[in-house]
Amino acid sequence: MTVDLNRAYWLGLVISVVLPVLVGLVTTRVTHAGVKATLLLGLTAINGFIVELANPRPGWDAGTAAVLTLVSFTVATLSHFGFWKPTGVASRAQEMFTPRSPAAPSSVDTTTPNPPFGA
Repeated sequence: MTVDLNRAYWLGLVISVVLPVLVGLVTTRVTHAGVKATLLLGLTAINGFIVELANPRPGWDAGTAAVLTLVSFTVATLSHFGFWKPTGVASRAQEMFTPRSPAAPSSVDTTTPNPPFGA
């Protein structure tokens, strides 16, 4: 048995590793984890079906596309929890397009000079 993975499969694996960061870019910290997982599953399904479509063999096989989707989702989930989350990239991606709130006003009165020491 020989294993021959063409460029489409390798590109699909690389995309699977990057997909969790993409999900982080389009969601926020308060987005429910189920929504993020569903979005990731949808993106990995698109990835799996496109990779199967791009393979050099004649025809298109839905079973192979489904297996590629499962592999892509597994790789994406493992890369999220094993690499992107521990390194902080996942949280920084979620904060990238979140507007910053203005700094709260200081409660210290800076208009009156400080009394001399010991007074």
